[in-house]
Parts: sequence; C-alpha cells; structure tokens
Amino acid sequence: QVQLVESGGGLVQAGGSLRLSCAASGRIFTYYPVAWFRQAPGKEREFVATINRNGDSTNYADSVKGRFTVSRDSGNTTVYLQMNSLQPEDTAIYYCTIPGSSYWGQGTQVTVSS
Repeated sequence: QVQLVESGGGLVQAGGSLRLSCAASGRIFTYYPVAWFRQAPGKEREFVATINRNGDSTNYADSVKGRFTVSRDSGNTTVYLQMNSLQPEDTAIYYCTIPGSSYWGQGTQVTVSS
C-alpha cells in the first residue's frame, strides 16, 4: 500500500516562504514522477508543479513559475515544494500525487494572510 504524506503547511504573511514535503512509503519515488496540486475553497483542484523521476526535469503552472521550486532528495523518499513570495491567492490545501495513479496524500493547508 503506497502512502503519501504531506507536511510543512501553515500560516504565513504575504511575501513569506514555506517548504512543503511529500514523503512516500518505500522508495516508490525512484520509479515515478511526482506532482503537486492545490485546491482553494470553492475552486477545483489545480496543477502546481511536477518533477520527473530523475529530478532533472520540472514543470510549473504559470501562476507559480519563478516563485515555487519542486525538488526531490537524493534518496528518492521525499519531494519538496519550496514556495517563495507567497500571495493570498496561494491559499489552498496542497496535495502531492503520483500522476495517473490513485495515490494522493491527505493534503496540507497553506494560508497566506495579506
């Protein structure tokens, strides 16, 4: 059973930073890309960023490009989302997932105050 666990969310002022983590059971990240999505209140879940299994290719939503950075550790057990210059519109629950699978974490809340 694959488990993904996000952590690192919290309350931050506009302009601040947070780093989210997504930890996986076993070393499943060795074999698959990982993506981050977010869902704001009253809105649909949207794509944020993805990283390939080698960690040498990333892709970002236009809304976060230049502010967010996705990376993975060398042991391929954790994927990170470094979020800088946070804005109130970044407020959402952030989820990690293995694209195309049914594996999603429980989410971590990010709240950015103005």
